[in-house]
Amino acid sequence: MDLRKLKTLIDLVSESNISELEITEADGKVRIVKADPNAAVAHPQQMVYHQPLGMPIAGAAPAAAAIPAVEAAPIDIGHPVKSPMVGTFYRSANPGSKPFVEVGTAVKEGEPVCIIEAMKIMNEIEADKSGTITKILAENGQAVEFGQPLFIIE
Repeated sequence: MDLRKLKTLIDLVSESNISELEITEADGKVRIVKADPNAAVAHPQQMVYHQPLGMPIAGAAPAAAAIPAVEAAPIDIGHPVKSPMVGTFYRSANPGSKPFVEVGTAVKEGEPVCIIEAMKIMNEIEADKSGTITKILAENGQAVEFGQPLFIIE
């Protein structure tokens, strides 16, 4: 596994709500564990790389990456529209086109508010309540987790 792929995996874990990721491939096994923010630990994230015997390591990777832990943002008052799946969040149907909603947009139940790309499939996410968008909690192009709040509707 090359260093670019390792860095990408570390970044994905640090930016998401998952606490542990393990991947096994023909050339080795990678396990990335995010430290518990409540525990007194010197490093916020730990990475362990297992290499099969007799195979050289393609490059030197740090034993522990000093990547800051992601803190959970407090949820605002209102109804959160949550992600129904893991994927990539997009505010508009196409790059450069107008976003589905902005802060202050009135939405009706069933109206599309964003797209989540999962496994190369674009999934339109609809508002599950009528109201006004008061906050957008996800960044365009950001990886989102199942159940992660995306918008606040009041």
